[in-house]
Amino acid sequence: MDQMDKTSQRAGSWWLAGMGIALALAGMVFTVVLWTAWQRAEETRGWTEVPCKVLSSQLKSEQASRHSPVKHRVIVRYEYSWQGRTLISDRVRRVEGVKSDLGAAEEIRERYVPGQRTQCFVNPSDPSFAILEHDTRAALYSIWFPLLFVFGGLRMMWSAIKARSTPLASEPQDVPRR
Repeated sequence: MDQMDKTSQRAGSWWLAGMGIALALAGMVFTVVLWTAWQRAEETRGWTEVPCKVLSSQLKSEQASRHSPVKHRVIVRYEYSWQGRTLISDRVRRVEGVKSDLGAAEEIRERYVPGQRTQCFVNPSDPSFAILEHDTRAALYSIWFPLLFVFGGLRMMWSAIKARSTPLASEPQDVPRR
């Protein structure tokens, strides 16, 4: 095998190892993001459940520009008592977001009618932070997908390194002389 082929093989191995590292790192980033989202959703399940009363439930539509889509935000104000103090919150979930689907936003608003008594979940370390609904645990159910990239990337890197250390069959081997 001439020097050019060995150099080309070495460069290919390095490229493959680099791609494996990049895939593994990207998979790790997304795994950490999903794990963090699941932990945050799980944390609220340990918060204290207290009775609350819905004060108002509104739907606000907003459009950033004339050509952008209309987004809908549900604002539910409710009051609850914590250690003798009456507090007010307007969070439905821990992470509030806008909805592009008007029907989905109206459905949330209709679940919380003014005057309705329901339960909210209060953060014991910050009682001014309360929510009506827990976030989904779906992040944990999806974590397997970026883990495929982590393990696949590591396997790709390992194969590239192993290929560099294994001599080719066409390369002459040192044969001991008698």
